Amino acid sequence: MFAGVLLMVGGVLGMLQGIAGIAEDDVYGRVGEYVFEFSVSAWGWIHLVLGLLVAAIGAGILSGAEWAKAIGVALAALAVIANFIWLPYQPVWAIVSIAIAVFVIWALCAEDTTPVAPMKH
Repeated sequence: MFAGVLLMVGGVLGMLQGIAGIAEDDVYGRVGEYVFEFSVSAWGWIHLVLGLLVAAIGAGILSGAEWAKAIGVALAALAVIANFIWLPYQPVWAIVSIAIAVFVIWALCAEDTTPVAPMKH
């Protein structure tokens, strides 16, 4: 449940990042020479699409779909990469988004190996 909720939150944050980047090119800081330089509108579309996918997978995880776990890990890893490249544009927001994605990966990959004791009546 933790991973599903965080994916939903991360997806909504990604969509908000995307909408802000698409709507106004002056919302985010200008970056000088940068290897991964895209227009702010392009970054907006990247974050909007990724946010929609992440939120949809979060909903799938909350509904109990087993297939959503692997896709959730993959999308969270992709979100870490996208937000790392996004760091110069919005450092604090990117770090928060990276932290959320890392917690999602941890929650989806962690396996409860605690043996369940039989109930005594």
